[in-house]
Amino acid sequence: MAGAVGNEEDVWGKAIKAADDLYELRDTFFPQNPDDKISKLQQESDLALKPLDSIPAEQRKLPLQRATYEYLRGKILDVVPDYRKEAEDHLSKAVKLNPSLADAWLCLGNCIWKKGDLTSAKNCFNLALSKGSNKKILCQLSMLERRMVQGAENQAEMVEQSIQHAKEAITLDVKDGNSWYNLGNACLTSFFVTGAWDHSKLLQSLKAYQNAEKDERMKLNPDLYFNGATVNKYLENYDRALSGFEAAALKDPSLNAFEEVEKMVNLLKKLENLLKGHSREKILASLASTIGAVNLNSSYKRATLDVLSEGLNKGVAVVGKVLLFVKHESITPLRYYLVCDSNQSCFVLSVYGIRNDAIKEGDVLILLEPYFHNVEFSWKGKCYKFKSIRVDFLEQVLVNGKALPPHQAIRTSIFAQHKP
Repeated sequence: MAGAVGNEEDVWGKAIKAADDLYELRDTFFPQNPDDKISKLQQESDLALKPLDSIPAEQRKLPLQRATYEYLRGKILDVVPDYRKEAEDHLSKAVKLNPSLADAWLCLGNCIWKKGDLTSAKNCFNLALSKGSNKKILCQLSMLERRMVQGAENQAEMVEQSIQHAKEAITLDVKDGNSWYNLGNACLTSFFVTGAWDHSKLLQSLKAYQNAEKDERMKLNPDLYFNGATVNKYLENYDRALSGFEAAALKDPSLNAFEEVEKMVNLLKKLENLLKGHSREKILASLASTIGAVNLNSSYKRATLDVLSEGLNKGVAVVGKVLLFVKHESITPLRYYLVCDSNQSCFVLSVYGIRNDAIKEGDVLILLEPYFHNVEFSWKGKCYKFKSIRVDFLEQVLVNGKALPPHQAIRTSIFAQHKP
């Protein structure tokens, strides 16, 4: 009798392990061609069904046994990126036979998400959570909520819900890298949804990604490195961004992260060359004299580049003249300009979220409470060195003595997608 029970546990154990191994492959296998991954998953899912089909019919008769069988079959079939009705049918049977099977609800929600029924997917995740708190389910719910933000009227409220569910997952296991990664994504989405003005959300996102990297299992996740590099790119931490994109590219060639590296290196070279070229021009003297005549609001202290502190300079204003607009390949709305101050010092000005025609060559700018960064780092044997000022809000820039009108602001958005 004991041998029979042991044998029964063994066949079910093999079927469960086959399903787990299949999803491990999904999360760690990143070939050059994404189609190769799909064909590999299809091939391995066919093999994973064999241990399940080898379970004798008498061990599938009871409702709970039948529910587990249907759940495992549906889960295995659903491993591919595209929606499969067959997978949904099996998972639906599983939850009817055993409504307490939380992971079956989770898998059913993921399956339904793929066909675009986001509301029903959310219901499945909530039903799964009603069986008890679970970090994996909370993370999927958080990701789904970020996807549902797209086109919604209450976007800020919905993304805040996503952040709260991500944080709840972390409280269940503070060392789980996937939960931290999910929180990082939620904070990054919030940054864009709220108009890309809340810098603290970027910093929270970066901190969450750093915590995720402490989990050895997450070091196989290329998206973690890509998303972390994206945050560092917005923060102009160029060396970290380059390292992150390169790490992502090595882990998953299909991400085209090497293109991001190339774009950033080209931009940095361009900035450096332009600064070197203009620093020698006699025209700087005449430019500087026009800058000196600009009147400032008395609540701000006039400053030049050489007296700025690293980081945010509160209560300070820098007056400069635009030498040129720097064209670059990135699709992000981060504009770069070459600017000269009244001391004839040239620097790179980066302004987030404004239209191309908002600032033109020859404009005199007043930069309020600028964020100063002395860029100096090496990458692949090449040293990059220049001074940079960044402004994050439209209100921080006066162009020829006037505030920029609201229509000059632009926004960009990113939303969670269902990842296979």
